[in-house]
Amino acid sequence: MKTLNDFNFENKKALIRVDFNVPLDENFNVTDNTRIVSAKPTIIKVLEDGGSCILMSHLGRPKGVQDEFSLKHIVDEVSEIIGVTVKFVPECVGPVAEEAAKNLQPGEVLLLENLRYHGEETKGDLGFSEQLAKLGDIYVNDAFGTAHRAHASTTIVAQFFPENKCFGYLLAQEIDSIKKVMETGEKPVLAVLGGAKVSSKITIIENILDKVDHLIIGGGMTFTFIKAQGGQVGDSICEDDKMDLALDILKQAKEKGVKVHIPVDVVAANAFSNDAETQIVDVTAIPDGWQGLDAGPKSIENFKKVVMESKTILWNGPLGVFELPTFAKGTIALGDAIADATKAGAFSLVGGGDSVAAVKQFGFEEKVSYVSTGGGAMLESLEGKTLPGIAAILS
Repeated sequence: MKTLNDFNFENKKALIRVDFNVPLDENFNVTDNTRIVSAKPTIIKVLEDGGSCILMSHLGRPKGVQDEFSLKHIVDEVSEIIGVTVKFVPECVGPVAEEAAKNLQPGEVLLLENLRYHGEETKGDLGFSEQLAKLGDIYVNDAFGTAHRAHASTTIVAQFFPENKCFGYLLAQEIDSIKKVMETGEKPVLAVLGGAKVSSKITIIENILDKVDHLIIGGGMTFTFIKAQGGQVGDSICEDDKMDLALDILKQAKEKGVKVHIPVDVVAANAFSNDAETQIVDVTAIPDGWQGLDAGPKSIENFKKVVMESKTILWNGPLGVFELPTFAKGTIALGDAIADATKAGAFSLVGGGDSVAAVKQFGFEEKVSYVSTGGGAMLESLEGKTLPGIAAILS
């Protein structure tokens, strides 16, 4: 696996695919700069070697050229984070972009305009990829968030750099973290899967059952498992058409010696509202008109014990509707337990949209081993798929 450390970038132009698809407010201020900060070590390595960086990214899903999706809006933020005045070119291919790249001096950084202004980017067009390839000497993919897409800048462009392509530090770290959970992790290995639907996690569950010792199931998924086993779930979210699947997962887990932990009690509410009436009830006896919106106190204690006994932990999905403070206690308690286990020497990986949001919201980012930057890419990795952006560097 070639990484940045396999290259010296002195007098070289690094064409780096970053993921600067960051949220902006109505005044085009960056409201979460995590992805820019994550790319900094890769950019700094190239500059310190005496090379220059040409950064390419997408922003949003523009239909043609739309000013609100221009990467010019983030130039100041990128400059401030990297500590270098970033140059910007309002094109990503063609003579203007090529001229800007040609004139770039060692120690300088150039940001190209939004790749998705061109439909060829998402189509993985070969000619467009070749035009991008003209801009640099070495191709670096550091965009894990888009590694599951076979787009021009994430995958196809790599073939124009048969020997001169590598992973950036961020992408290498993502690959390494997933490998620790899926292949090399110290046992016992625990996966915590939350979220609303079993259907969105089926392939992950099936793929990780061979790799984990414990599986905690939480969130809305719980109720499909409970109802499948004959429990009463009241008005809780439930996928009736996935009940057979839930029973099959439990059977597979038993055959493979994986211990499955499901909530035994829940915080139930009479409405989906922060101000709803609540009661703590047995998870198998939720009254009609009530819905489970968070793990209950007994469940939290059970889960804490499992977490503290584990040496490798994957956390994907919250235990409750953490966006509503009344139903955030389970998710916060889980985060505290994972933080304590990490402090005691466990390796913990957090990935997948909602759990990452929870980790940021409740201040666990620095207390776990690694927080993945790629939602869809992370999930596909856990499903056992080879991501096209990664395969392109390895080939």
